[in-house]
Amino acid sequence: MKQINWVDSHLALIMPEALFKAFGVFMLMQFIKGLPNELQEAAVIDGANPLQIYGYVILPLTRTALAAFGIFAFKDIWNQFMEPLIFLSTPEKYTVPLMLNMFKGLYVADWPLMMAGTAIAVTPVLIVYLLAQRQIIEGIAMTGSKG
Repeated sequence: MKQINWVDSHLALIMPEALFKAFGVFMLMQFIKGLPNELQEAAVIDGANPLQIYGYVILPLTRTALAAFGIFAFKDIWNQFMEPLIFLSTPEKYTVPLMLNMFKGLYVADWPLMMAGTAIAVTPVLIVYLLAQRQIIEGIAMTGSKG
């Protein structure tokens, strides 16, 4: 992260989690395996190359799985504690879990402030879930099914 100047930057937290998450690779691979081969064969008969098959056949069908993965990635990035602790040094750039940790002192914790902060911290994740719960359910339900 230091070599690409991402130390003390939110990019150091977002990019590795969004691009290299093994759960997303597994979930999308299982979803794509569940798609009928006849769709790809029909596209080949129509004269489509592999890039066109991906862009016009596979990608539109994986919309729900991609949405579900996006929601899971958002939740995971939002709740990170260790990575921001390592990569961020400016208090203005701290994430919500790091800010909540500041309410805890060496010998005493300000529990009312910590509980209020926790309620506020959970609100964006709850809103994202309520807005996209249909995509989560469809994406997870379709991932395990085979044509």
